[in-house]
Parts: sequence; structure tokens; C-alpha cells
Amino acid sequence: MANNVIQVEGVSKQYRLGTVGTGTFSHDLNRWWHTIRGKEDPYLKIGEENDRSLKGTSDYVWALRDINFNVKEGEVIGIIGKNGAGKSTLLKLLSRTTAPTTGSIKMKGRIASLLEVGTGFHPELSGRDNIYLNGAILGMTRQEVSEKFDEIVKFSGIERYVDTPVKRYSSGMYVRLAFAVAAHLEPDILIVDEVLAVGDAEFQKKAIGKMQDVAKGGHRTVLFVSHNMNAVKDLCERGVLLENGKVSYVGEISEVINRYLNTSSGNTNNPIFFNQQESKAFQLISASLFNEKGILSQDFEADSNIILELQCVVRDKIAGLYGYLTVMKNDGTLMIENDTFDVLPNILDSLPVGEHTFRLVIPRRTLAIGEYNIYMNFTSPLQIKGFNVDAPGEIIKFSVDDTSTKRGRGRKSQLGTIIKWEHINKIT
Repeated sequence: MANNVIQVEGVSKQYRLGTVGTGTFSHDLNRWWHTIRGKEDPYLKIGEENDRSLKGTSDYVWALRDINFNVKEGEVIGIIGKNGAGKSTLLKLLSRTTAPTTGSIKMKGRIASLLEVGTGFHPELSGRDNIYLNGAILGMTRQEVSEKFDEIVKFSGIERYVDTPVKRYSSGMYVRLAFAVAAHLEPDILIVDEVLAVGDAEFQKKAIGKMQDVAKGGHRTVLFVSHNMNAVKDLCERGVLLENGKVSYVGEISEVINRYLNTSSGNTNNPIFFNQQESKAFQLISASLFNEKGILSQDFEADSNIILELQCVVRDKIAGLYGYLTVMKNDGTLMIENDTFDVLPNILDSLPVGEHTFRLVIPRRTLAIGEYNIYMNFTSPLQIKGFNVDAPGEIIKFSVDDTSTKRGRGRKSQLGTIIKWEHINKIT
């Protein structure tokens, strides 16, 4: 591997939707029979790309297909791409949470990963106990963890609750402590997913700064996934662009970001469908954008309402369920932040079993000209971790143009609001 600490060669990952393993005893037996005879897995020959803009016809999906890249010691790598591109799957493979279907991954050193809120935490243990538990998992002695303990607690900002079971923590407290543990216990490789977005703006800034400090040591490697292009550009030197489960480009981070923004700006004007998991109590099925005439569209005029329709399925009633929506510009600027409990009663709380359709309207003249992404998560504070019930993330893109006013496309503001000038009196 020379000075490579990560070497990914021909890695692919296949899933069968809605099932564990291949789904049936006959399929498992068939796969086993081919394996002992030294033949290729028969189910590797089938399967579709994970393209959410199309409704699939096969139960088999390639989350990743033939991934190849290397990471050198001390590099900070950004992994970017739209939702469904395979970013989180790749990080799970790198953190050894799951194994590749084909190919190999060679890694050197201790790995700390932060893939979702509460990763590696036991809900019944206190924050203090979980810090020592995570240190032990990383192969550190109790004395080594104790030397870092005060620094971890101070960075996380949860001093008052360090001896409280983490099952009582908010999602923000979870992620603050989890990141502090992962970043301060000196792993050789630090893997961080979009989970940092849960923290407030102040903590996100602290987290980016800490990752920069980790990387400046020169001997520790960071892999970072985020939809915030500003954070990726500030932190990373090189990037990997994923598209529909394949590596589209590997190179200098500014070029990777430019390619991502250029390829992701194309709109399909089709509903976006989401992979379903029967084990989930609640899931988003599809998302669609309509103009005021009821026509599917992802290209809007500033003077038009933007109508978002969400189809969801409830398999088990969830008390306290709520939806969280943000609208962000392509450069990561947060434009709109919204929860279903902003307007009471919360319409998602304790929904009956079945399929439901919801409509959200972004009022005309809210947004200025630009390319935008809509992100969604569905959460219940009554869950064990108090976090995501369903986390589709980036669900759909759209663009806004302004051709109806004189300044129109020349308007540089973040908002498209038109302020009316009214002549109240005339001075004589």
C-alpha cells in the first residue's frame, strides 16, 4: 500500500430491497451451492443502479458498483454526491460496519467513525461510561482515555449531564459527545458523515475546526461527507464524487465540487422515489414538485408558489413523530428551516397506519434566483435515541428564475422579496 492508509479496489455492494440477506431460503441455498463449487454468485448478474428518479423493476439494487480509489496518510478527503449516490454505504464499508459484496478494502490503523447519532453508544450507560467504552473499542487503555477525558467533556459542552444515561440526551447532545469522543481519542482514520448537521451552527464551526486540527498533525486521515459545500471546500484537499453508486471523478476538491454542482443542477421534472424497508415504522415513499397549474416541475419563476407533495407510509403508529425540512442553496447556504410542530397541532403525531399525502407550499417571492435542494428528516423524541425515524436527507432539487421584474436576474440578494414603495405624503 506504500504510504496509502486506505486502498479500495473493485468494491461493490448489492442489497435486496425489503429483506435481510437475499430474501428467501432458496436464494440463500442457491448462493451457497455456487460458492462451494467455486462459481460466481448468480445474483451478482442482476440488479439496477440506485437511481431514485426512476421507479425500479428489480428487487436487487447496486448501492455501490466497482469503486476504486486510494487515500494517503494525512489526507483530508471529501466524499460528495446527491442522496442515493452511495456515500453512506461507502462509509459503512470503510468503517467495517458491513462488508462489500465484491472487491477488497485495505486499511492501516485505528478507525473512529461517526455515521449517525449515537454510533457506538449504549443508551443505558452514562456519558462518562460511554467515553471509556468507546476508548476501549479503539484499543486505548483506561489511563489514555482518562488523560483525554476532561478535554472531551469540555469540547462537547455536556459537563452537567456527563453522569446521566445517554438515552436521556437530546439528538444535539448525542452528536456533540459522539464527535468529541471520535475526534479526541486520536484515531489514525476519522470518518464523519452528514450527522454533524444535527448540531447548531456554533458546534458545526467547532467541529470543522477540530477536524482541521486533527488533519494538521500530518499523520491522521479524515474522510468527510457533507452537503455543505463550503465546509467541504474549507476542510478537504481532495474529493471523491459519487453518482448512482459509481465513482464519477476523483481529484482536487474545487474541481470535484464544480462537477457536482454542474451535474446535480439538471432537473428531471419527475417524482423522486425512495427505497422502502418493511422494518421501518414510517417512511417517505416519494416526493414531487408542482407549479401553480398542477404540473410537475423543478424549474420555477420567483413569482410562483412552489408546491411540494410528499407520499408517506405508516406501518406502526408513532407518538411524537414530526417532520423537519430545510431548503438550502447549492453552495450550502441555509434558506428555510421548518418543523411540523411550528404550527400546532403537529399533523404527523400518532398518524394511523396507511399511506398519507402531505402538501407544503413555499410562497412566491420567498427565494431569489438560484439552484436549491430540499432536505427532510422524520424524527420522534420518544425513540430510544430520540432521533431519526426516517432520514431521506436530500430529497429533491429545484431552480428559481426571475424574469418578471426589471432587476430580475441581476438581483444579488438571497431573498426574492419585493418591497412595495408607497407615497404617503408630498412635501411642499
